Amino acid sequence: MNSFVAILAIIIAYFCGTLPIAILIAKSKGIDITTFGSGNPGASNVARALGTKYGIYVFAGDALKGALPVATMLSNRPIAYACAAASVLGHVFPITRKFKGGKGVATGAGSLLPLHPALLIGAALTWLLVTKLTKKASIASIAIVPALIAAFVISGTPGWEIFSLVGIGALVEIRHASNIKRLLSGTEPPVTGTTV
Repeated sequence: MNSFVAILAIIIAYFCGTLPIAILIAKSKGIDITTFGSGNPGASNVARALGTKYGIYVFAGDALKGALPVATMLSNRPIAYACAAASVLGHVFPITRKFKGGKGVATGAGSLLPLHPALLIGAALTWLLVTKLTKKASIASIAIVPALIAAFVISGTPGWEIFSLVGIGALVEIRHASNIKRLLSGTEPPVTGTTV
């Protein structure tokens, strides 16, 4: 692949990641999601503010902005992984919003879906189950990263791909530092959602 095309694809993936899906959806309902609840512009916080339906909309939108750039580069898996990392980086540290973004769970999951659909579908179902059982999306998000890495290892995924996942997963885990503190102090809010 032409190096210019590869670099352009990675840059586009980053800016796809910066699209503020949660902020736009919440704003359409008259809410500044960055000042509500945890202040995180993500699916869980939108679900708390507007209900589960809108949380699902945000999750799907955030996943798509990771999946689409990667899907266009599937013919070159190293570049596809670079696009996955770039889209997550764009979501977590968007230059368009002074590098104040979300946690990266949905975008990370979406970016890996075209690369490993079966594993990611299984991970999504596991995330939903853990969230339902614990009422805490953060617990599911924190737990799913090592679980997914283990699934990659067991499935015989090449080492460099596992290393790439570890890098993306580490970024997601670091972004959950505040959630871990709240979990330890017992102040982490549940994902209840209201019907709107």
